[in-house]
Formats: sequence, structure tokens, C-alpha cells
Amino acid sequence: MSDTIAAIATAIVPEQGSVGIVRLSGSDSVAIAKTLFQSPGDQTWASHRILYGFIRHPETDRIVDEALLLLMLAPRSYTREDVVELHCHGGIMAVQQVLQLCLEQGARLAQPGEFTLRAFLNGRIDLTQAESISDLVGARSPQAAQTALAGLQGKLANPIRQLRTTCLDILAEVEARIDFEDDLPPLDEDLIRSQFEQVLAEVTQILATADRGELLRTGLKVAIVGRPNVGKSSLLNAWSRSDRAIVTDLPGTTRDIVESQLVVGGIPIQVLDTAGIRETEDQVEKIGVERSRLAAESADLVLFTIDAEAGFTDLDHEIYDRVCDRPLILVINKIDLAEPTSKLPPALKIVKTAAAQNQGIDALEIAILDIVQSGQVQAANLDLAINQRQSAALTRAKTALQQVQMTIANQLPLDFWTIDLRSAIQALGEILGEDVTESVLDRIFSRFCIGK
Repeated sequence: MSDTIAAIATAIVPEQGSVGIVRLSGSDSVAIAKTLFQSPGDQTWASHRILYGFIRHPETDRIVDEALLLLMLAPRSYTREDVVELHCHGGIMAVQQVLQLCLEQGARLAQPGEFTLRAFLNGRIDLTQAESISDLVGARSPQAAQTALAGLQGKLANPIRQLRTTCLDILAEVEARIDFEDDLPPLDEDLIRSQFEQVLAEVTQILATADRGELLRTGLKVAIVGRPNVGKSSLLNAWSRSDRAIVTDLPGTTRDIVESQLVVGGIPIQVLDTAGIRETEDQVEKIGVERSRLAAESADLVLFTIDAEAGFTDLDHEIYDRVCDRPLILVINKIDLAEPTSKLPPALKIVKTAAAQNQGIDALEIAILDIVQSGQVQAANLDLAINQRQSAALTRAKTALQQVQMTIANQLPLDFWTIDLRSAIQALGEILGEDVTESVLDRIFSRFCIGK
């Protein structure tokens, strides 16, 4: 199998996109490029230079595209191999034809994430940085992108590497006492305990970012719930500044869930406008009501909406009993028509809106961020955020370190210390990509796009 891989490195959409890039990486990249690319004049093929020219079919000499060529020779490239990028016209046909010519000249089609995998295997980045690249490409908010960029710059790798180094130093001290007990002074157990406490505290602090980091990646699911005709669709339209949902004076207008994607305080939010919950004989509306109940049950946060003019009715009470186990904001809508006079139910926050008049939306967003930042719904502005794989490895490391502490407290022999200490070191190394299995790498990089 060829050592040189090729793939389209940009999104390809018909009739859209001005530039499409075909990327090659491997020992034959330059040779393949020279076979296909003709640069007029005396342009020099030198690393990190851009050449102008034409891509020609090597057998028919037919011009396939007018293009630019960017040459990056090893080790000064993304993969630390020879890398060539052919910048073609956007669309579908040009880049597809250029890619096919590269494959015909001996390159093979890259697997998902294989360019980044080669960067990792060649030591240019560690595994946390590789995962941050994936997060950066898939970021759904400015804060998620900033967090991914921080990971790419080593904000996670550096503290993990330092923790692992500390554990390795402790292991070396312990093993030295085992092997050369008569030649060395006694082990300073107080110092060792202090070091373990510090390492455990830092591990616990990093672990605390798992849920908040996941929220930045996947977003917050918010369901607008209430009985018919309380203004749920008007609230969605005012919040999203669009007419996503149909708004009428007739109850039961919304028959299904209407979704809108927003960003609030750097957090991506999926807003679900649900059908008004009530007993009905209309089969279509009945399906919508059932979907509304399921949406409320799966939501991270419920915006329970009532009509200020009608107050907290018996039907409102029934719906509230179904959703009150979820984190909940009480939205009192239509305050331009009346002030609520009835007793209101408990809620994390109470927000008054007049959605039809675009009033109260800022207060609603502030209430959501207050709940998020208080920890009642997990999220925060983070420089550091670990993913599920990293969290699992850190949890194993924490458990192993706690076991070492118990071993020390029980005054067991030094040989017992090393067992769990090695487990902690291995778990920390897995985060960085050391001692990681091929199946783990396959699982991580299979989530990448082919050209990355």
C-alpha cells in the first residue's frame, strides 16, 4: 500500500465555494505533484512557496484546472511529512478530477482523520491536541472554539504531563528504596503524602471540567413548555429573531416540535418550541403533545411558560407537575396585557416577557446564564475542558492515586505502593497518547473528516 495519502481538504458544495483544496502527504507527494502540475516561467519548487500553474492529465496533456500549489517539505508540515496542497476552483468537478488524478499516480485515499493521525504518530502533536483539532473544526460557538484552541495550545497537555512527571519521580524514589534500601536514607513519607494530595487536588480540578466541557461541545437543550396559546411560538420567534414558528390566536397551532439553534454567552443552545400540552381528540395534535412531553423530559432546561392574563391555571398546574423535576425557569408571558395575580409555582428563576413585543428576551438570556454559571445546569466559560475519553482516564488515575494513599495509611510495604502508582501513570499517559491502544486511536480519528 502506498505511503502517500490524498484527500479533499475542504467542504465541497455544488455551485458554492470559491476554492477547493486537494491535500497529499507522504514520500511521493512531490513526485506526484510534479507529474500533474505545470508551472510556467522560472518558478522555484521550494518549501513554503506558492506556485501558479495548471493541472494537466499526464497522458493526454489536457488541462484539468488552473490552480495554485503550496509545497511544505518535511518536517515543517502538518504531518511532518512532505505535504502538497493543490488549490483548485471550488465546486465538485475540479477537485474530484484532481483527486482522481492523484490516486491514479499512486496515492491512496486517506482514511478519516489520517492526516492528523500522522501528525500524532510523527510526534508533532499529542493526543489531546489532536482531539482539540476535531473540537475546533466542529465548534458550535465562539467559546467552544476558544476552548478547543486552548487545548491545541497545550492547556490540557501541559498540566497532565506535569502530573505524570511528578508521579514518575515518586515511583523512582520508591523503587530506589526497594532496590537499594541499605544505601539510601529513609523515604520521606510526609513529603510523599503532600505530593499525592497536590496531584489528587489537580486531577479533581481538571475532572470538574468534564460536564461543562461537554456542554460547550454539544450545547444546551432548552424546551419551551406550556399549555396552548400562552405564547410559546412567539417567544421562540422573538428569541431567534425569525419567524420559525407559526403564531395565531388559535390554541393548538403548533402540532410538532419546532427547533432553533442559538448561541447565548458563548454556549450553543438548541431551543425546542413544543406543542401546547392538553387533552385532545385530534390525532395529529395528540402526537405533537406526546412529543412535547418527551422533549421536556430530555431537556437540560425547561422554560415553563404561562399567560400573565390567565394566571396559573389548573391545566398549568398539571403540566408543571410533569416537568418540575427538571431545571426550570418560569416565563410569565404577555405582561403587556396584564400582571399575574394568582400564586406562582417554585422555579429557579422567574422572567416576565411580552414576546409579541420583543420584551424580556435579554432578561431570559441572563437568567439562563445565571443558572448555568451557578452549576444547576453544568457549563462555564473555560480555558480547559476535557472530553469523555479523557475524563474516564483521569477517573482511573484518581482512583489509583487514592488507593496509593490508603496503602501508605495502612503502612503496607513499598512494593504495594508501586502497583497503583504505575496504574495512575499509565492512565495519565493514555490522555497524552502514550501507551494508547490502536483501537482507541481508531475510535478517536474515525470521528474526523477524511481531509483532516
